[in-house]
Amino acid sequence: MALSTCRGIDVSEHQAPQNWATHRRDGVAFGFAKASEGEHSHDSRFPQHISGIIAAQLLPGSYHFAWPNQDPRTEAANYVSAARPYAAAHPAYTHWLDLEAYPDRRNYAGRSAAQIRAWVATWTAAVQAAFPKQRIGIYTSGDDLAAGHVPGGLPLWYPAYPWGAADYPRAEAAPQPEPSGWKPLLWQFTSTPLDRSIAYRSEAALRAWAAGTTASTDEEDPVPDEVNLGIAQAYELAPGAWDSIEFTTEWNDTANEHATGGSVFVRGACRFTGSVSLRIAGLPVGETVQVRMSEYEGDQHIADHPIDEAVGTRGDTFHVTPLTKHLAAGRGMRVRLFNNGGTPVTVQSAVLTALSWPAG
Repeated sequence: MALSTCRGIDVSEHQAPQNWATHRRDGVAFGFAKASEGEHSHDSRFPQHISGIIAAQLLPGSYHFAWPNQDPRTEAANYVSAARPYAAAHPAYTHWLDLEAYPDRRNYAGRSAAQIRAWVATWTAAVQAAFPKQRIGIYTSGDDLAAGHVPGGLPLWYPAYPWGAADYPRAEAAPQPEPSGWKPLLWQFTSTPLDRSIAYRSEAALRAWAAGTTASTDEEDPVPDEVNLGIAQAYELAPGAWDSIEFTTEWNDTANEHATGGSVFVRGACRFTGSVSLRIAGLPVGETVQVRMSEYEGDQHIADHPIDEAVGTRGDTFHVTPLTKHLAAGRGMRVRLFNNGGTPVTVQSAVLTALSWPAG
């Protein structure tokens, strides 16, 4: 049985500014950017890269390039100072230590395998203390794993390029690598024309893991229910009133919680994570359609959750809103839209995917 996967890109100051909205439309689910290196250096393009990743609603993360022959606590503080403004506002933000030797090994000079391993443990503990509810992982090579440089239990992002330039389908069809017996969470399979990776989880499952709502990568997660819904045809969204999306197409609903043609996509008691992807026509540049989750008991509106905004662009507007929440027993969750403009717009498509786990 093929493993579920999703797609990602990582960048540093060596890459030009990216059109992250285009990457998102092309199916990229996560984006990571280099934040810092050593004790004092910050990546010059990090603010621009990470702001674009966040604005495009990709799962965000950042990484620090390690110098294990310097002080790990000073390096951790350097990384934390760069990442904190972005990580603090995004609970599902992930953090990665880039552990790899320069070709001349200047950043490893004078250090034994045991010392590097201890350095990694100190750095990751310091960053975890700074971001106690967020995930910390390591990007490192098969050589570093074989040398014993990495403590057990860290999520692994593994670089190996068996083909040179390659596309996502080729990596998705290949067996999952197992360097030194490790099973990576992410595999960076090419650096041409960009660093591209796949995660060995669906987008919804990766978001759930990043948000801390599923187990760590070396544990078996409970099998979630899946829901995948859409609309059978485009519809007009009039201005000035909240309107629930009626999902008239159902591709998957293993929990049987979505009534045919209904607006409720999940029912409590449960926890869930996923996203809804919208394509909106006729939304003027700069105008907005607001998106929010709303709780109902039967047909009675009970509570609303924070608003996200789709902002009009030239041509059709594409927007992805993450969906993550705990839902109490007896309640159903809907997605509602509000057209802030003065004229009707057309919802060309709405695709919702989510995973849900029963809650006691």
